[in-house]
Amino acid sequence: MTSGELSNRVRALARDAGFDAVRITRADAPWEAGERLRAFVEAGHHGSMGWMEETLDRRVHPTAMWAEARSAVVVGLNYGPEHNPLVDLAHTDRAVISVYARNRDYHDLLKKRLKQMARAFHGETGEGVKVFVDTAPLMEKPLAARSGLGWQGKHTNLVSRDWGSWLFLGVMLTEAELVPDTAETDHCGSCRACLDICPTDAFPAPYKLDARRCISYLTIEHKGPIPVEFRAAMGNRIYGCDDCLAVCPWNKFAARTEETAFHARAELEAPLLGALSRLDDAGFRALFTASPVKRIGRDRFVRNVLIALGNDTGPDALEAVLARLDDDSALVRGAAVWALSRLDQARFQAEREVRLAAETDSDVCAEWNADPC
Repeated sequence: MTSGELSNRVRALARDAGFDAVRITRADAPWEAGERLRAFVEAGHHGSMGWMEETLDRRVHPTAMWAEARSAVVVGLNYGPEHNPLVDLAHTDRAVISVYARNRDYHDLLKKRLKQMARAFHGETGEGVKVFVDTAPLMEKPLAARSGLGWQGKHTNLVSRDWGSWLFLGVMLTEAELVPDTAETDHCGSCRACLDICPTDAFPAPYKLDARRCISYLTIEHKGPIPVEFRAAMGNRIYGCDDCLAVCPWNKFAARTEETAFHARAELEAPLLGALSRLDDAGFRALFTASPVKRIGRDRFVRNVLIALGNDTGPDALEAVLARLDDDSALVRGAAVWALSRLDQARFQAEREVRLAAETDSDVCAEWNADPC
């Protein structure tokens, strides 16, 4: 086959495998993404994710993973939610789980489809192939931008003119010489919505992320106690954060995913914080079977839930927190102590306002010439 015929064939195979988008780029061309990643790690912005530093040399360029790779086929699978997840933040007694984690683990589904596509392509052409989802040291987002699938916005995530913020990415590297698509240009313009909405100011500058301040990092990757300065800002986000994705104006083109494996399970769409705080290890594993949430383990998960309970103003939060003060996990007990202190402060403030209101009468207000005083 010619390069053009090979390219057309791989696109058809991607569609047959069920992908919503497919683009092609060179895997062996020079790029600047590697140096940006190196600067990110050297600045310490990767936090405790030591694996990023350990695999840095393999991440800086696609051919560092496989020297024979000539082309990269980048595929996308829409996981658009039914509604904007920002509205869930108002229900402080309920947990907000990142959209991508409300059902099946996307790694499994994407890798299965990528392998289907790769086997068919290799079988028909004899060309060598390797497939990657984001558990491997390969930079999918820069490849996706260079392929024309979208561009990396000011929040560093991929934005698509067709799918908005909601695309899972996968890559097939191949020895085949394919015809590359045109890279996408940046369409962020002067917009700062993703930067301004961040609850923890995790973006030191446009197109730069300090993961140490990011709620997704803090609730998923960070293993110890969450730094005090970020706890109130977490609100009721207990696994990941979608704020910078959800606020993007390009989501006007987004659509709800047709893949039922990504539709939110009823029990993971705004579950009650109190119920989640009572999970033991067996209950946690049962609830999050085949979910990406499972990988952080019960203790880290309940740690996150208790932080959210400390930010809750509902009447049931106190009882849920008290029940975890003697938990077997020191991590959980520490979060419970903090949550209790927050709830005590809130209760004290409420009682103080009631007393002040009772003491404020018309005579006192008249004396102080204030309404109300």
